[in-house]
Amino acid sequence: MANKHVYFFGGGRAEGKGNMKDILGGKGAGLAEMTNIGLPVPAGFTITTEVCDYFYKNSRKYPLGFDKEVLKALARLEKLAGKKFGDSADPLLISVRSGASRSMPGMMDTILNLGLNDKSVEGLAKKTSNRRFALDAYRRFITMYGATAMGVPRVKFDDEFDEVKESRTRGRLGQRGGIIQDTDVNEAELAELIGRLKDAYKANTKKDFPQDPNEQLWGSIDAVIGSWMAEKAVTYRRVEKISGLLGTAVNIVQMVFGNMGDHSGTGVCFTRDPNSGKNAFYGDMLMNAQGEDVVAGIRTPLHLSYLEKTLPVIYKQLCNVRAALEKHFKEMQDIEFTIETGKLYILQCRTGKRSPMAAFSIAVGMVKEKLITKNDAILRITDKDIEGLFYPVIDPNIPKEELKKALFATGIDAVPGAASGSVVFNAKDAEAWAGQGKNVILVRKETSPEDVGGMHAAKGILTATGGKTSHAAVVARGWGKCCVVGCEDLVIDYEAKTMSVGKTVINEGDELTLNGSTGEVFKGGMPLIKPELPEAYYTLMKWADETRVLKVRTNVDTPYDAENAIRLGAEGIGLCRTEHMFFDTDERRLAIQSMIVADNLEAREKALAEILPFQRKDFTGIFRAMDGKPVTIRLIDPPLHEFVPHTENDQKHLAQRLNLPFHVVKRKIDRLHEANPMLGHRGSRLCITYPEILDMQVRAIIEAACECKAKGIKVLPEIMLPLIIAVKELSILVDRIRKVADEVLAANGAKVDYLVGTMIEVPRAALLADELARVAEFFSFGTNDLTQMTLGMSRDDAGRFLPEYVDEKKAGILKSDPFQSLDVDGVGLLIKLGIEKGRRTRKNIKIGICGEHGGDPATVKFCHANGFNYVSCSPFRVPIARLAAAQAALAETRKKGR
Repeated sequence: MANKHVYFFGGGRAEGKGNMKDILGGKGAGLAEMTNIGLPVPAGFTITTEVCDYFYKNSRKYPLGFDKEVLKALARLEKLAGKKFGDSADPLLISVRSGASRSMPGMMDTILNLGLNDKSVEGLAKKTSNRRFALDAYRRFITMYGATAMGVPRVKFDDEFDEVKESRTRGRLGQRGGIIQDTDVNEAELAELIGRLKDAYKANTKKDFPQDPNEQLWGSIDAVIGSWMAEKAVTYRRVEKISGLLGTAVNIVQMVFGNMGDHSGTGVCFTRDPNSGKNAFYGDMLMNAQGEDVVAGIRTPLHLSYLEKTLPVIYKQLCNVRAALEKHFKEMQDIEFTIETGKLYILQCRTGKRSPMAAFSIAVGMVKEKLITKNDAILRITDKDIEGLFYPVIDPNIPKEELKKALFATGIDAVPGAASGSVVFNAKDAEAWAGQGKNVILVRKETSPEDVGGMHAAKGILTATGGKTSHAAVVARGWGKCCVVGCEDLVIDYEAKTMSVGKTVINEGDELTLNGSTGEVFKGGMPLIKPELPEAYYTLMKWADETRVLKVRTNVDTPYDAENAIRLGAEGIGLCRTEHMFFDTDERRLAIQSMIVADNLEAREKALAEILPFQRKDFTGIFRAMDGKPVTIRLIDPPLHEFVPHTENDQKHLAQRLNLPFHVVKRKIDRLHEANPMLGHRGSRLCITYPEILDMQVRAIIEAACECKAKGIKVLPEIMLPLIIAVKELSILVDRIRKVADEVLAANGAKVDYLVGTMIEVPRAALLADELARVAEFFSFGTNDLTQMTLGMSRDDAGRFLPEYVDEKKAGILKSDPFQSLDVDGVGLLIKLGIEKGRRTRKNIKIGICGEHGGDPATVKFCHANGFNYVSCSPFRVPIARLAAAQAALAETRKKGR
């Protein structure tokens, strides 16, 4: 079986089965399974995905003996059909279709009516007594073969067809206006068209259209396998994160014709409504047409109910097929069918694409109908299904032409959803305008922590640089805020407060709409729709929570975000970034900046004393919102230069407000400059140098905890030190934390249980985890920085070259973007080592993850498998992590065979 490259199906039996998607592809496996269960499927054979894999690994050559297998299967098909391939009197015609194991609709190639030539078309005409049908099939074949197998632009053939319609058909019909349909073109006009199409073929290929059916066959097989690495297919796999597939299968099937007259037709249907999930037959069809006509939108399709009225017997048969397929596959099916002179054929079935709302409704509905179990339902939902439920979207009723006309630019889709508002170019204006009740879109070349206030105030964020893990993307994702980054065509002029793409200029105050799901940027304000969560969502997520082992926490910095995260199912806070609190108001910014430019301890402590009440108030609000759930608070992390202004005007303004000479402020800020700040004076290194910062933050945390406890609110604070590299460093800081905390507790006469731990984000810390665990009570893996330091890549700059690394058509070095999904082979190995060594020293040490990876399903699965206690992610990814944790638990159970 290992060397078998072709699997036959037909006559009620198939060599393959439905569970052989990996080698037969989804389409081939479906055809085999439908044949085996007795559905009316045209006969044919499937060339395995292994052939495609071999082809690309062996200098575009096919396996030895493959050609003989194909010819043997073709001979078997001829015998079953009672027709000869290429016969001039009664030709066997076939289709050649692609089909990978994962659905990639429209991304790869299909060729219909293969086997026709100048002689066999006349034989087909005579045999069917329908010359118009035969000529129509031939013109379709020439067009598809030329465009698909030979790379002739499709428009070259379409132009010829349009010319015949306008110069011949319109005059014959006496029709001045309106659209001439394909079906209006008569036999004589089709004959003329075929000559014109062959001329266009020759003009563009320098060859005559092939008359040898075997040449047509191998040209088509080559084309389908070649389409696996076509740019659109490669891009689709990258966007959909599809990897690890062998390639595409090739399905060669006897043609059945829906274009043989009024009792013939073709259609596409779904066993349930793919938009709402309602248990209702849903679909479109066309009479006297081939399948491509429905998909291409060449003619306005008819609702499936039309078939019930015109061909009720066929409709009843189709309903029986619908019931049989759902019962067999226990999943909503997408079905392609053809009716040839009153006889129904099923050409394809596959799991149907559906809207996020429908995904939940169908899964829960099938559980209630006892088609599937709760566990099956949990495993069917994807992260994209959940994501799609939460974000506002552009009104789908807006005409496509209107959207096309309004398109201004395209960037990287960093955070899904949509946002509309007035353009502003700096964070202060964003805050000010939002304060006046305006919806704003913040546009920046790139964002920094200094922009956080404006980012929070804005409805959406647009940047000219950056990728999906840049500052703008990470922060916006935490808020569920629409964000488009890496819009490289944007030319932004901060002075003039304008941006432009080509000759189109957008001024401050102009309306703009972002589509964070596609990366598109539109001129003007588009109407948005806020989706409502279906009841099925709550039902299924309850099942997921009952199934999972991993806890799910959230990364938040404010009481408001904490409350929102609780509503989304968070069971605690895994990362509270204290530095974002410093940017919340102008008063806070001034206080932290005053501390930074201070020249002595006394001045720094005075400035920190002004910050203390703000921090305490924030922590009190967060503890109140979490009400007994654990809260992990990270002490200051960024380098100090991120908190101060860098333009001369802003520095002068700061000097004036602090009543200091400009040169003093400028000199202090200049001294903060670092060649590589990510590896510089930041994190716990700041607390070693300026322990008074640690004192203030710990005091604020414990005072807030005491205040809450006095009011009957249960608190579980966890104080976390970032960027630790050595046990002595950790010991110094942990001792100081406990000294300050114990002083506050004693002064308040209170008892608060708290933990002190560390982030593991430097490779050295992972390697020395056994030593760190002597002091730390928990580890939280900060995978953003751990990935950067392990791979030696900056997440903000890697976007320039990373596509080469993850694009299988280029270098293809990495399986996926390591800043979006954990690099299990490298970073994952360090994490495993860190956990193993940490638990060797402290058996019950709590293990978590707080990088952006905490909301990535593949990473959650890794965390479950390696004994993490919890994952933590941005609030809007909490439901995704909850689902992924349940799916990981189920996968483990099934693997063990329980």
